[in-house]
Amino acid sequence: LSPMGRQSSANLGLHTLSDGRDCGCDAVAGCDLGRGERMTALTPTLQAQPADLVLNHVSLGYGETVIVRDVHGEFTAGTMTAIVGPNGAGKSTLLKGLLGLLRPLRGTIESRYPRSALGYLAQASEVETQFPVHVEDFVAVGLWTRIGGLRAVARTLARRVDEAIVAVGLQDQASHWIGELSGGQFQRMRFARLLAQDPSVILLDEPFSGVDEPTVLTLLQLIHAWHAQ
Repeated sequence: LSPMGRQSSANLGLHTLSDGRDCGCDAVAGCDLGRGERMTALTPTLQAQPADLVLNHVSLGYGETVIVRDVHGEFTAGTMTAIVGPNGAGKSTLLKGLLGLLRPLRGTIESRYPRSALGYLAQASEVETQFPVHVEDFVAVGLWTRIGGLRAVARTLARRVDEAIVAVGLQDQASHWIGELSGGQFQRMRFARLLAQDPSVILLDEPFSGVDEPTVLTLLQLIHAWHAQ
């Protein structure tokens, strides 16, 4: 999704790759265009297609504390955006607002997508790594929007889970407990769950934090494949 508005929060920058070019950015966490202490929005030329997500002077926060202030912009399908800024600038807060997990303190967020069409990769620190579940079952959770919480996984959907696991190179770990995985393997597994979900919008929060370089390259390939679709 691509930012189309003219303003952003004072500490946030939105870097757009509308044509798929590689800017050297490592997605959400640390674009080469945003190494300073304060970021401002990079505004591309307005496009003709209608926006899929619209932020109307949105402020987000917790309780009475405002973290993101007066963000205004539009996002259209088929593009990729990196949100950059220093720690505490409100990157994760903005993503949670787009997901509907946080209600705006001021302004509105408009989306043509239902919540079930949004895929979200939270920061790894927010995930319990020792929960007693196998890799293939963890990935299958990505199917919950299709089958609910109690129905069995049909054969065709089970094949989707297997394909997602193979796509991230974890076929030999499919029957392992998730607590047996390395940090890089754990992140691959989380990407596989997104593959199984097949959402219309994908929001990634620091997807490369704490993982090895081969895993970063694999995940970048997946991101570019999603973008191409």
